[in-house]
Amino acid sequence: MSIYTGLVHYPVYNKKRDRIVSSVTTLDIHDMARLAKTYDINKLYIITPIKEQHFLIKNIINHWTVGYGAKYNPDRREAIKLVNIVSYIEDASKDIMQITGNRPLFIATDANKWDNKFISFKDARKIIKDNYPILLLFGTAWGLHEEVLDTVDYILEPVYGRSGYRHLSVRTAAAIIIDRLLGEV
Repeated sequence: MSIYTGLVHYPVYNKKRDRIVSSVTTLDIHDMARLAKTYDINKLYIITPIKEQHFLIKNIINHWTVGYGAKYNPDRREAIKLVNIVSYIEDASKDIMQITGNRPLFIATDANKWDNKFISFKDARKIIKDNYPILLLFGTAWGLHEEVLDTVDYILEPVYGRSGYRHLSVRTAAAIIIDRLLGEV
């Protein structure tokens, strides 16, 4: 299996639909890394062009992989080792190409259904089984900007609950989506 995840902080929307860079949160890093480790995902890319945020992420990685946190919680160390910092989605793609020799298929997530590029969980699972590298993109803030959605290969069907309410945190949505794609069926 050749699955990579990207937690995208730019370009994303704010609630006014402006294109922004969202803030990196430590909770997202920890929970997304633990999710990646649990489901045997190759790497988690934290994608932000802000160098100060790179510094924050590096400090978190160092604390949990070589600092006190590594001894305090070795399980967390193993998860945090999967975290990679890149400035742009293209940087993650280049890294995957260096590792696998192939351009990854880009599958974006969104809370809305897109008729063009739509892919169901069932069809996405079939593609994943082909062992082609896949970069699964999760947007922070109010979701991935349309410039990202215009360039991806597929946009995964939304997570529908029972009420019609679709404002999940990225960590929650990612856990549901990854389980639907990689969990036992």
